[in-house]
Amino acid sequence: MDTTFFSPSDWEAVLTLRHTLHAHPELSGQETETKKRLMDFIQQHTHLKVVDRGRWFYALYEPKEQNGQPPIGFRADMDALPMPEARDLPYGSTAGCVAHKCGHDGHSSALAALALLLEKDENILRPVYLIFQSAEETGKGGKSCADFVEAAGLGEVYAFHNLSGYPENAVMVRDGLTQCASKGLTFRLVGKRAHAGTPEQGNSPAPALAKLTLFARDLVPKTSADSDKTLLLTLVGLNVGGKDFGIAPGEGEVSFTLRADEEDDLAALERQLRHEAARLAEADGLQLTVTEADPFPATVNHKACAEKVRQAARDLGLQLAPMEKPWRPSEDFGWYLKVCPGAMFYVGNGETWPAPHHPQYDFNDRILATPAKVFLRLAEG
Repeated sequence: MDTTFFSPSDWEAVLTLRHTLHAHPELSGQETETKKRLMDFIQQHTHLKVVDRGRWFYALYEPKEQNGQPPIGFRADMDALPMPEARDLPYGSTAGCVAHKCGHDGHSSALAALALLLEKDENILRPVYLIFQSAEETGKGGKSCADFVEAAGLGEVYAFHNLSGYPENAVMVRDGLTQCASKGLTFRLVGKRAHAGTPEQGNSPAPALAKLTLFARDLVPKTSADSDKTLLLTLVGLNVGGKDFGIAPGEGEVSFTLRADEEDDLAALERQLRHEAARLAEADGLQLTVTEADPFPATVNHKACAEKVRQAARDLGLQLAPMEKPWRPSEDFGWYLKVCPGAMFYVGNGETWPAPHHPQYDFNDRILATPAKVFLRLAEG
């Protein structure tokens, strides 16, 4: 704990908040108690204006003296994952098969820690918005917050994510593309069920599903680890029939995740898949429905804002680690960066720390102060 920034009592309050959030995780779009705990924390420890926006909220700091610069914003996500708590933690999840296995409890706590610092810093001379967003994991929370960022006239907006495989407390930031665009697609084919002894009386979708799966496999060249460009089509689910040996199935579905550096490439990949699915369905006399899930835009940092993050890290004496390639997992902070200059940066968990979404993952409390300090430096300008 850095006593230059936090008093022992403030730091203890932030740690307690993080552990409380971890113990009571909530899934995307269901973060009712999480939101309340964060709002209560800020109201109890600061004089910031707290505004409830339904599924999400923001806290606003308006300094008495202002220099005329437009507001700056910082965003954290609040939702957890549908995963069990696999570690024996004193603050482990009490919610069954729900746990903070991506570190959003740490993201929100770091932003709440920033709230404690703002009123004590005389160098902040412009309004500061702290945006606590819901439903990042499903890609459904970012767009409405981005619309607010645009309407409120923010001049810059920033966020961070914890990242394993890098030195603990190192800061990483890229110019331009930093996380890929992605989308989930499910193709459902319906024919006619029949007895397994008379399959000719039915119309099974299994051959068409198999052909679509093979088409998808060959549609995108295998991407090697050292490729400069990401274009991925990943099979995530295939379901047709069951283990009832007296039934020839009449319906089934296949699901893919599409991922690309460029949104145009993602759209082109989707068009090809939809066209082939429609062709196969027509050829076999099947009904086709296509559903979308978890759409994420590409997250593209603004170069000047990425450089501001680097300068903030240098000012704080933090290590800057190179990040040669974009991080493949998607992030709906990309919606913010479409309407406002800003940057997503990363703070290293440690080179051997379990990765987010791994069963053994837990947010590293030793990095909790780092993003709050970088945010504060950015707010100072």
